[in-house]
Amino acid sequence: MAEEKCAAAKKCGGCQYQGIPYKKQLEKKQQYLEKLLKNYGKILPIIGMENPYYYRNKVHAAFDRDRKGNVIAGIYEANSHHVVPVEKCLIEDEKSQEIIRTIRDLAKSFRIKIYDEDTGYGLLRHVLVRRGFQSGQILVVLVLSSPILPSKNNFVKALRQIHPEITTIVLNVNDRHTSMVLGEREIPLYGPGYIKDTLCGCTFRISPKSFYQVNPVQTEILYQTAIRFADLKGTETVIDAYCGIGTIGLVAAKDAGRVIGVELNRDAVRDARVNAKENGIRNADFFQGDAGDFMVSMAQKGEKAEVVFMDPPRGGSDKKFLSSAVKLSPKKIVYISCNPETLARDLKYLTGHGYRMEKAQGVDMFPFADDVETVCLLSSRK
Repeated sequence: MAEEKCAAAKKCGGCQYQGIPYKKQLEKKQQYLEKLLKNYGKILPIIGMENPYYYRNKVHAAFDRDRKGNVIAGIYEANSHHVVPVEKCLIEDEKSQEIIRTIRDLAKSFRIKIYDEDTGYGLLRHVLVRRGFQSGQILVVLVLSSPILPSKNNFVKALRQIHPEITTIVLNVNDRHTSMVLGEREIPLYGPGYIKDTLCGCTFRISPKSFYQVNPVQTEILYQTAIRFADLKGTETVIDAYCGIGTIGLVAAKDAGRVIGVELNRDAVRDARVNAKENGIRNADFFQGDAGDFMVSMAQKGEKAEVVFMDPPRGGSDKKFLSSAVKLSPKKIVYISCNPETLARDLKYLTGHGYRMEKAQGVDMFPFADDVETVCLLSSRK
């Protein structure tokens, strides 16, 4: 496959492997995993993509003005809040990019003030677009500094006239001087305020703040690998820690006796419960709270779980969570990691407390970036 070139590569910094042939990228990531994890167990060959372009189904654009006063939409330059205008990104969904360009042009014609981070003055801060890979449904989130969008109905009508494929439009209010993209308050302007998509045979509701993997093709491979590693027989109690909207737990439910999902985010737990109901899954329960505390409580009550799925954020897990997992003493821990360095740190703890790593499988979720996702199977030595 001929390597395409990105016009914004030097300024953006989002794709650290820009200009490196895809096969070579996979080799570098495999070497990285082996360097960090080979002392713990077997490292299987990384699974790459057939087509590593335009895979990101969640596209975020920051809005600003250039020196001439023109409205620009793009990506923050690495380690800064300087917006690099991007006309075409080689890893972001093409339809989502089209919609963002349309909003940029409409902002000019509707005379919508662009937010200035330095002064705190202006209205339009960000646009977020999420597209269902299987469903084709599209969610557009307009992040504004105020709940009032002038000529709101006409703006929505104009946007939908150009892009009738849009399923729902949400106004998200972020009136704080913060680097966070989304605020707390959401106002649906058109449609239900969420979209649905299908992953591994299950349907999921995706709202603006839902965590949902950005590469749907590789996510199916990632989750199928995790389920295969767990080797469920249909009777096990399974804990889905850091469960989000319930994706891994609900995919595992058909092969398990019972699934317990635990998540701190209330909105995500609500979505997980709705997702279970809409998929007709009755052997999955979702709880809001700290997963570590939950597992300690289970252990104190003498309750058991044979398998724990854990998919922590980039910072990995903390010792409190890892020690609670050890106290519960599941036969297997399936660790899904987006950061090999924190995975290696956590493996050191788990292998020092009664577990051994059987195997690890890299899945390339982020072509052209230096991130690599890994599924790791640990089993109890008892």
